[in-house]
Amino acid sequence: MNEFQVISHKSNQVTLTNQSHSMYGHIRILEPSIMNVKLSEKEEIELPTWTVTPGDTDLPYQGLSRQFMKPFSCPNYDFINNENTIEITTSKLKLIIEKKGFYLTWYQLKANGEFEEVLTDRQTQSYKHQISSNHPTCHYLQRDEAEMYFGLGEKTGKVNKHGRRFRMMNIDAMGYNAETTDPLYKHIPFYITYKPDIEQSIGIFYDDYQDSAFDFGQELDNYHGAYRYYETKSDFLDYYVIGGPKIKDVTKQFSWLTGRPTKMPQWGISYSGSTMQYTDLPNSQKLLEDFLNQCNQHDIAVRSFHLSSGYTSIKDKRYVFNWNYDKFPNPKEFGKSFVDQGVQIVANIKPSLMVNHPLLEEVMEFNGFINDEAGEPLLVQFWDDQGYYLDFTNPQTITWWKEQIKTKLLENHINCTWNDNNEFEIWDSNAQVHGFGNGGNFNDYKSIMPLLMMKASREIQMDYHQERFPYVISRSGCAGMSKYVQTWTGDNRTSWHTLKFNNQMAIGLSLSGVYNFGHDIGGFSGDKPDPELFLRWVQCGAFYPRFSIHSWNEDGSVNEAWMHPEVLEEVKGAMHLHERFVPYIQYLVGQAHEAYEPIIRPTFYEFEHDEHTFRDGDDFLLGDRLLVCPIIEQGQTKREVYLPNNEEGWINFHNRKEYEGGRTITVDVALDHIPLFVKKGTSIPMYDDDLKVVEDKRF
Repeated sequence: MNEFQVISHKSNQVTLTNQSHSMYGHIRILEPSIMNVKLSEKEEIELPTWTVTPGDTDLPYQGLSRQFMKPFSCPNYDFINNENTIEITTSKLKLIIEKKGFYLTWYQLKANGEFEEVLTDRQTQSYKHQISSNHPTCHYLQRDEAEMYFGLGEKTGKVNKHGRRFRMMNIDAMGYNAETTDPLYKHIPFYITYKPDIEQSIGIFYDDYQDSAFDFGQELDNYHGAYRYYETKSDFLDYYVIGGPKIKDVTKQFSWLTGRPTKMPQWGISYSGSTMQYTDLPNSQKLLEDFLNQCNQHDIAVRSFHLSSGYTSIKDKRYVFNWNYDKFPNPKEFGKSFVDQGVQIVANIKPSLMVNHPLLEEVMEFNGFINDEAGEPLLVQFWDDQGYYLDFTNPQTITWWKEQIKTKLLENHINCTWNDNNEFEIWDSNAQVHGFGNGGNFNDYKSIMPLLMMKASREIQMDYHQERFPYVISRSGCAGMSKYVQTWTGDNRTSWHTLKFNNQMAIGLSLSGVYNFGHDIGGFSGDKPDPELFLRWVQCGAFYPRFSIHSWNEDGSVNEAWMHPEVLEEVKGAMHLHERFVPYIQYLVGQAHEAYEPIIRPTFYEFEHDEHTFRDGDDFLLGDRLLVCPIIEQGQTKREVYLPNNEEGWINFHNRKEYEGGRTITVDVALDHIPLFVKKGTSIPMYDDDLKVVEDKRF
């Protein structure tokens, strides 16, 4: 009764169903190292995909069919339909399906030409249909204690997620604990399994937009042995298995699968000023003008400013696209004055209209909001009041949104958008969307709402400026967000603890196809940073492609480069070094775009052969040649550094001293810099000290 049989095999797709016809399974052979598995009670999954957009595949707002095959190479493969099993073999992957119950086992090609098991369904009830009709949709896999799990995008804690449990949903987690808080802002249900005993890696991506959960061994059940699982509120399962054998192979293919990372204008890498306090105060425009004057006075290069939402305020509330003319009497003159000084303004915009919003009736007229079950606009909690979320599955909402950006921002020389507070926190399970004319439950679209929002923002900027790669940034997002935006790790909390674990969060993002990002330097919420913490944060943040000091300090103070005179020269030195590294970081942004390579990398990404690189640590690579060793402990005077094993060796960036790889060294910690090491025999493109001429620095 529970045996699956092949009912169709054509065009790189195998379709199976069980005898009762209550469950369909589809296996698509897409690339030598990529296969897709779908399980559903319907013959086809009707909800489109917005995240599987291989390479340069154009994504329409309406999404793409989940049966879409055009972007894939659809390689040759062997197919054997045995009495009890089905075998599908490409040049790199082998899948064996047990017909009774539908249990899958995956094998990967080794260097000796043999296939080795790398991923196996739990043999005691791995899917919903094997458990109960009223059980949530799920996928249970066997777990080995030696396995390491990397990815899930923006998640807290150590790089290796083995032993943790996570919820996958978008939420506004202001002041989060960077080691333990979950969930956060982004929805990326993808992870890599690394098996150290056989040095093989394989990835799995669940193309699903509902709230879901992952367990990597926190749960224990005597009846089932060691297992891990994915559980979702969706009524279907749609996952992609992505072969290695190396971690970098999986990461690059996942990045390709979810769309080519966009380029950014070079100024988007340079220092960007920001703070909420400036725009919240009555004399906002003067504070912003003073900020530029202070940068000039201290000889600090600044190329953009993130304009927080206070510019839209009416009393103490924020009303997106509304200019507060008391604070900014002439927005066009204000915008032009910044642009004329070579500083772009990146304006904060939010996808919710608060009650009493001046433009509320405009959107009500075309029913542009997410609705309740009765079809009326759904009023929900937003910030410290209530508001209505815009529905980006409604073409009229998209048109309205673009028009507001054009008339309220772009025509006032405010050339870039900061898509913020776009987690779409709607807790009503009956909420409804337009669904591009098809209707639908909001939860089916939840995590792609930020993607549609940032796509709309990007398109109007491209159209208005005739610019192929505009600067757009978004806090929330999902798999594939790198097609459109730069991002950051949200509203972190000021502490040494956050500085440490933000760097480890960065690795999860980088292994999950999100490459262009940074952290709020100095910490966004809580106490203002003391001089040493602030300096160390700037020195670490200088090696990220997003370099912004941003804050909402509880005492009303502002994180500014000059906030602590006793370390001002050292802070300026770190900021100047960042500007000198801009050509190298821009090169890495180009590599992300051309070759799907991360910008920030764990050391094991480049040196997987060195088992020491998998140990817990705080170091990371900028590209393939610069080892960054942050100072994340207060009062530290010496630091141990493990130099990954390579044939060339390493060179201390600061004093040119040479070291062999594969060893731990102890270096003195100076106040004016953090330890940096360059792979010997390489060069790094950098600006000269005057930030005018790009030189290839040889090491």
